[in-house]
Amino acid sequence: MNGRRERAAYRALADDVVVVTLPEAAAERTVEGENIPVTVVYEDDDLLVVDKAAGMVVHPAPGNWTGTLVNALMGRGQQLADGGGAERAGLVHRLDKETSGLLVVAKSDPAHRRLSAAIAARRVTREYAVMIWGHLDGDALTVDQPLARDPRDRKRMAVVNTGKVARTDFRRLARFRSADLLRAHLHTGRTHQIRVHMSFSGHPVVGDDVYGGGGGRRLAGLPPKRHFLHAAWLRFHHPVSGVPLDFRSPLPDDLRRSLAAIAEDERMLDDPDPLATFGFYDSSALDAPSAADLPRGERRRP
Repeated sequence: MNGRRERAAYRALADDVVVVTLPEAAAERTVEGENIPVTVVYEDDDLLVVDKAAGMVVHPAPGNWTGTLVNALMGRGQQLADGGGAERAGLVHRLDKETSGLLVVAKSDPAHRRLSAAIAARRVTREYAVMIWGHLDGDALTVDQPLARDPRDRKRMAVVNTGKVARTDFRRLARFRSADLLRAHLHTGRTHQIRVHMSFSGHPVVGDDVYGGGGGRRLAGLPPKRHFLHAAWLRFHHPVSGVPLDFRSPLPDDLRRSLAAIAEDERMLDDPDPLATFGFYDSSALDAPSAADLPRGERRRP
């Protein structure tokens, strides 16, 4: 190659000598604990369950080396499992920055291994409350489309034929003038899975600036950058004791205000858990009529 730099598409010829210069490995970054408030809804010697606020990044990464959930947990002075490395200490799954809700974190290495295996085997049940623009054709929708990095924008995900298998089940809980309230059940946990699957279906998540749902933010009563996606229900068996655990997180105040605005019903502001009102926690909801089929005054409480 005569000492020249060539493009990545260059096709080597016979007798070419190719020299590759590797950059020096970056020094491992130290993750420091920080005094950041975090809501812990359950904790024992093996794990803890956090109710993450919107706007908090889960783990340190380029652009967000501080102020993350991992920094906050380390700042509590507690031990976290080593399985994910220092930057992902204790993590077995993640939530997007602007997605709020429940997240389980392993404190011991055995708990980390067993929880990771349970998620891979789909034995951890994760249900999300999501508001979408427009209306589904029916009360139920399954999106089974593979996901990968968007070839045109590496910061986004997209439906790509060669991507990883991804499946999400959606159930409509209520139909409003401009949007539907859904319960989303994850079978897999790909990056941005719910948001991409709904965008692919033609009904982006309300407030999602990245995947086409950012318009109408004033109509939806949402603050800047926030999207209407909340990890509201988490169920799994304890990785050590085997005891079944069930955690529920009501809509945070910003999403409750958004729900009231979209529903055009200020009574939602006084409801301690609107999701329960719409049957979100009803495990038989897939076989029963949805709240959307009932007149406003007949929406049932479980």
